[in-house]
Amino acid sequence: MSRLHRAVPIVLAAALALTGCATASAPSPSPTIDVAAPVTVDNCGVSVTFDTAPERVVTIKSSTTELLLALGLGDRIVGTAFQDGPVPAEWADAAASIPSISDFVPNEEAVLQLTPDLVFGGWESNFASDGVGERAELESLGVNTYVAPSACRSIQPPKLTWDDVFGDISEVASIFRVDATALVADQQARVDALLADQPGQGRTALWYSSGDDTPYVGAGLGAPELVLETLGLTNIAADVDATWAPLNWEVVVDADPDVIVLVDATWNTAKDKIAMLEANPATQNLSAVKAGSYLILPFAATEAGVRSVEATESLRDQLAVIDGS
Repeated sequence: MSRLHRAVPIVLAAALALTGCATASAPSPSPTIDVAAPVTVDNCGVSVTFDTAPERVVTIKSSTTELLLALGLGDRIVGTAFQDGPVPAEWADAAASIPSISDFVPNEEAVLQLTPDLVFGGWESNFASDGVGERAELESLGVNTYVAPSACRSIQPPKLTWDDVFGDISEVASIFRVDATALVADQQARVDALLADQPGQGRTALWYSSGDDTPYVGAGLGAPELVLETLGLTNIAADVDATWAPLNWEVVVDADPDVIVLVDATWNTAKDKIAMLEANPATQNLSAVKAGSYLILPFAATEAGVRSVEATESLRDQLAVIDGS
């Protein structure tokens, strides 16, 4: 069920169809989108009404910045913060002139100095008194807030599906009164191709995000599970009812995964993880470690969003290298 409804009846075909343009060119409203009609969304249990399309947006986390860039809305971003890595080359030109206000979650004062009409957060925890400000506080100041829906935690999220990912893209497009049909149609076609292939069938995988003494892994509800399932890989943490979760090394050793997905972040690189896995007596004899069966993704591509399809394709291609094809 869509989280979006219009405050007045209008034609919804293009706005709620899987919607956009995969380039960073300036979008044009679809003729079937009523740009004057308010848009109200239920966002992590908070009702938010957009009387007009946002014009000045602060994005927190890479997933939010990259979604707006993919929709051709880079000119609406007045500042970014807490970015997880560089944007893909296809959006680099559009992102080049956007200022970064903080490498971490900025404070409310830094955000308000940019006079935004929307703060778009990649995590619900971005909106806190010691972060960009509470959502109610920002609303009282005339600033709308929106959290990437797949990152909601105040309401227990269901298991993520591609319909959810594409629905999130469509919802954001409707807020900005732009058409994302082409963007999602392209991504859906690529998912269909991945599902028809599923090169990971018959193999198990560990999605290793961070942590040394206790690994923090992709569990059974979020983007890691969706990506692994799409490839036909069986996630050894699939029965953990969370998006991300700690998992004891003993469980990993008992499962002995065939491949290990390593999240590459500047603060915890894939290279460092490999060195630890190969030096640790508890993990150095894992089948994936002995075979060097590592699949690597940049941190910014591991959150549910517009790069989830790209991440799945990357892992498919890396599996082909492991398989020698």
